[in-house]
Amino acid sequence: MLHNYHTHTERCNHALGKEREYVECAVQRGLKTLGFSDHAPYIFPNTDYRSYYRMREDEIHEYAETVRALAKEYARDIRILCGFELEYYPEFHAQEMEFLRCVSPDYLILGQHYLNNELDHVVSRTLSGAGRLNAYVSQVLEGLKTGDFLYLAHPDLAGFRFPETEIQQQYTRLCEGAKALNVPLEINLLGIREDKHYPNKKFFEIAAKTGNEVILGIDAHDPSELCEKASEKAALEMVKSLNLNLIERAIL
Repeated sequence: MLHNYHTHTERCNHALGKEREYVECAVQRGLKTLGFSDHAPYIFPNTDYRSYYRMREDEIHEYAETVRALAKEYARDIRILCGFELEYYPEFHAQEMEFLRCVSPDYLILGQHYLNNELDHVVSRTLSGAGRLNAYVSQVLEGLKTGDFLYLAHPDLAGFRFPETEIQQQYTRLCEGAKALNVPLEINLLGIREDKHYPNKKFFEIAAKTGNEVILGIDAHDPSELCEKASEKAALEMVKSLNLNLIERAIL
């Protein structure tokens, strides 16, 4: 693995380590591209709500400046990009994109952790019930259709608490929609490291059948995770066993 676009820092309040520590570990591993994609501040007009799992609005300039200074400092060793992981919330997306333009991010990845938006507290990874997976997939595809996102992180985050026919139908719709839009799907290495319900073989069997391109994302929340390779090995075994179309080149 030479290119990783999924990296967090302590600014998001649920990860450890400063940007420089991640860069040093990435160089040690031999990565050619390190993309920072910490959770973007999100603007929610007319509310005093503040997320506990993303950086604050007043940190965004320091984040971008720090990443770009490191990119210059380490230019001979590694390519460093400044991005964000972001949810797609239809009613807030246009204003959010306008806000993020203040630092001109290199890219965004879509990580849909909530249905509708987080103000409603419907968490994606615990979804169940009639119509919920359909609504989740529709929202993700609507987000991808904006053209604002480089790839879809942990595409199977919504889980499998649904009837088998619904799982097959809705995740096929997600895979077919992503393929039509030429958006890669991430095999999330954090899920492997922490034995989460994703990445799930059932989902990626559908992706294999659909012919989606897939990409590995370390989803690092600690600098040392950039040097951990057991999860990459497990992911590559899944790629091989399912004959998935793995992107190994730089995509940005």
